[in-house]
Amino acid sequence: MAGRKRQASREAVEAVWRIESARIVAGLARLVQDIGLAEELAQDALVVALEQWPREGVPANPGGWLMSTAKHRAVDLLRRRTTYQRKLQELGREVESRPDPTEAELAAALDSERIDDDLLRLIFTACHPVLPTEGRVALTLRLLGGLRTDEIARAFLVSEPTVGQRITRAKRTLAAKRVPFELPPRAELADRLGSVLEVVYLVFNEGYSATAGNDWTRPALCAEALRLGRILAGLMPEQAEVHGLVALLELQASRIPARTGPDGEPVLLPDQDRRRWDRLLVRRGLAALDRAESLGIGPYTLQAAIAACHARARTAAETDWVRIAALYRVLVHVSPSPIIELNRAVAVGNATGPADGLAIVDTLLAEPVLAAYPQLPAVRGDLLARLGRQEEARREFTRAAELTRNAQERALFLHRAAAPDADAAPGPVE
Repeated sequence: MAGRKRQASREAVEAVWRIESARIVAGLARLVQDIGLAEELAQDALVVALEQWPREGVPANPGGWLMSTAKHRAVDLLRRRTTYQRKLQELGREVESRPDPTEAELAAALDSERIDDDLLRLIFTACHPVLPTEGRVALTLRLLGGLRTDEIARAFLVSEPTVGQRITRAKRTLAAKRVPFELPPRAELADRLGSVLEVVYLVFNEGYSATAGNDWTRPALCAEALRLGRILAGLMPEQAEVHGLVALLELQASRIPARTGPDGEPVLLPDQDRRRWDRLLVRRGLAALDRAESLGIGPYTLQAAIAACHARARTAAETDWVRIAALYRVLVHVSPSPIIELNRAVAVGNATGPADGLAIVDTLLAEPVLAAYPQLPAVRGDLLARLGRQEEARREFTRAAELTRNAQERALFLHRAAAPDADAAPGPVE
């Protein structure tokens, strides 16, 4: 009985931590101006909860309890720091001091009414462009997702020490570069927001089409990215591209139940049972797209508009490929990229014929960024197969299977290599 009570208390602590940790770290970071220290203080509160809750029971307001415990530890730290600085000054040493905080100032420092601003500061700091991409992703999932190091490692199929090093290096870099815990100036907002959106998009994509491992999708990562996107939309309601990204993620996520078969095998877009698409997510995605388009048009909004074409088609045959191809043409102009151009080739191949799509693909064969990208030979193989050039298609699908690190995707490409004339669409239209 006691064992079950302890287990229930531990599960309660972990659940509350997952929900509240970002708010706690954000509030502490504004108080102590150091993300690494803020997380340590929040973790201290978590340790206290793990010790006390099994003995004393889960408090009525567990989130408030964690926040209050963390706040008291921060207050003690600041007082010790202030006392130490005062003593140094008394010894005649020149130090940078801060005023001794009053009770009112400390109480206000973690005022719940300021939490939204703090969360936004935390997001922009964790995704600061001084950090490498993998550091931004790991730190964001740790601080804003509340994920443990081992959970992040499993999600990205890397070792736990590797993730730990990425997080540690990211914190050290922020401290060494003296990155302030504040919102970016208006002149820098667009660039800094782009860095934030990129992190959320990368997390979602890794969940939607896993680059390695045995699973075709990792829905938990998609859910985390969608949660972060929704938080951003609530905090920055006037930013078109925030709503555009959320629209894209909602619409893409709506297909996840239909993207795998009974044994986890991939089910590509033309073969999906659209009755299994999550209609609530579709409605939310379309609403977010309307909001984005009312504010402006950017790369994520254009991608969401493409996803909306698929969402509105009752069957694969009803897909408006002409509109999709036109949207891709605009997207390539707004955000030039070989991968986007490859996706445009898929759309053109479906809109006006595989020969037109193949002509675009062939212009991309020398692109360095696509040299190890398995979707390039996969798309080319599909277009060749539709033109009746089966032996060439077989070689392309074999090449795609050699390049991919995902077991399910490799099996799909090998199946297409064995039967290249099979009626299936290539991956990028997913």
